[in-house]
Amino acid sequence: MTREEIIEQVNTLLAEEFEIEESEFAPDAVLKETLQLDSINLVDLVALVQYTYKITIPATDLPSIKTFNDLYDYIEQHLPA
Repeated sequence: MTREEIIEQVNTLLAEEFEIEESEFAPDAVLKETLQLDSINLVDLVALVQYTYKITIPATDLPSIKTFNDLYDYIEQHLPA
């Protein structure tokens, strides 16, 4: 899966899940602010990404995922081969 495919798929999933227009998503935008995430929504986000991409995101990694780019990078680096 290419980075462009990851970006497109992630944006579509997040737009549907959080009912926000994809046009609001900028690579350097902060996830929590753009998606208006509280702690419960954050759990939903992690579960959605883990289920969709068959990866595990440990709680210790969450602080490093601040922007959309961080999320794309994380998925790209942890996708099963």
